[in-house]
Amino acid sequence: MTEGVSREVMRAEGIRKSYPSGDRRIDVLTGVDLSIREGESVAIRGESGAGKSTLLNILAGLDASDAGRLYWGEEAIETRAATLRRNRYLGMVFQAFYLIPELNALDNVLMPCRIGDGLDAAARKRASDLLSKVGLSERSHHLPSQLSGGERQRVAVARALVNEPRLLLADEPTGNLDERTGEAVIDVLLGLCASTRTALILVTHNVAHAAKTDRVLLLRAGQLHHV
Repeated sequence: MTEGVSREVMRAEGIRKSYPSGDRRIDVLTGVDLSIREGESVAIRGESGAGKSTLLNILAGLDASDAGRLYWGEEAIETRAATLRRNRYLGMVFQAFYLIPELNALDNVLMPCRIGDGLDAAARKRASDLLSKVGLSERSHHLPSQLSGGERQRVAVARALVNEPRLLLADEPTGNLDERTGEAVIDVLLGLCASTRTALILVTHNVAHAAKTDRVLLLRAGQLHHV
């Protein structure tokens, strides 16, 4: 268990979500409670269709829940207002890399800074340092098409951390990678989050990857259960 865990970074209370299906609704989340503190890592597992990505999108303020409350730190978050804070408070890594093909690795990492009007010398140094930490300092001026899948995902990890977020959400970040490459990416992700005290919520099917986090939760029947 991570030592020195302190301030609460995110808390979700009674999160519910359902979707229409014909003349009825399908309950996906039926009362999810979750909290995570600074420097802590939590893995969420569950079968396909259990609602893991739905939950992550709600935690990120990308989708609205039907009921429940979401807090980033001490601030209650509504989906409509989340965009104002998301770029600084959260980092996100997905199964797909979502790199801009026309931009080199360094400029892809800097994209959150451009969006937030924070593209200055300090941001450029953070981006360069992160690329070095993920082992890509010599590839910083390569385009995504010139990088391997593992290298592209490491660029995505660096991009997610460049604004020094309090919380990183990772949705199946190794889903498009082979086992060995995926293992390396997870180790980089966990190592960087630990060194920066960034809280991490990792959605993964991989039992071995989940076991490397501080806590493992199972999403089943719309609720989270400790493993």
